Amino acid sequence: MPRFLSMIRIDEQNLPAQTPDPDFETRMGALFEEITKAGVMLDTAGLAPTSQGTRVRWEDGKLSYTDGPFTETKEVVGGYAIMQCKDRPEALEWTKRFLEIHPDNWTVTAEVREIAEG
Repeated sequence: MPRFLSMIRIDEQNLPAQTPDPDFETRMGALFEEITKAGVMLDTAGLAPTSQGTRVRWEDGKLSYTDGPFTETKEVVGGYAIMQCKDRPEALEWTKRFLEIHPDNWTVTAEVREIAEG
């Protein structure tokens, strides 16, 4: 079965000031339990803020390093999930369910891509 990477994109400069409702963690935990029991979730995690990151670039035969935060970037990858699904529609369905758990006033984008095997 194919594997898919869901990259969760957020705008670090405009994170919601208020914390989500108390049921948010419960709903997220229930979804993670369901997706794990279904044998779909292989790995998932949130990422530290870009202020703790470093970009490494290869250009013209030279390496350069840029420490975060990366304020010129509107959206950054804030987390990821690696899922094993029968097809893209199944991966999109799980991703949709993940996004719908978030509060209405949050802006969260997920980019879903199949992992090239080979």
